[in-house]
Amino acid sequence: MEINRPDVVNEVTAAFERYERALVSNDVATLDATFRNDPRTIRYGGAENLYGFAEIEAFRAARSPAGLARTLSRTVITTYGRDVAVASTLFHRATSPGKVGRQMQTWIRFLDGWFVVAAHVSVIDEPKD
Repeated sequence: MEINRPDVVNEVTAAFERYERALVSNDVATLDATFRNDPRTIRYGGAENLYGFAEIEAFRAARSPAGLARTLSRTVITTYGRDVAVASTLFHRATSPGKVGRQMQTWIRFLDGWFVVAAHVSVIDEPKD
């Protein structure tokens, strides 16, 4: 298995960046289009456990559009072969001083493109270095 093929890393990076732009602008249609429309798709969030695309879609529709701006750091995208990738990043929000968010996504390439099939988002106290 080839890890981090440059062409595949570029594809997943573009999909990840599209997701990020949609997230901070509350582009719900693009956010929904990023996650695989499947009952097996899972998203664990800061205060919710969402099982299946329908629950994820409902969460996105009900979420407040306020305070979504964030700054990313330490983003790592690792691809495994041509069809599997993991994207991991830290994020900070001005509205949450002293906290750091963590996000991991599993991306799979299907015939119709790259989709998130599993995601985890959590926020912790900023570690004391």
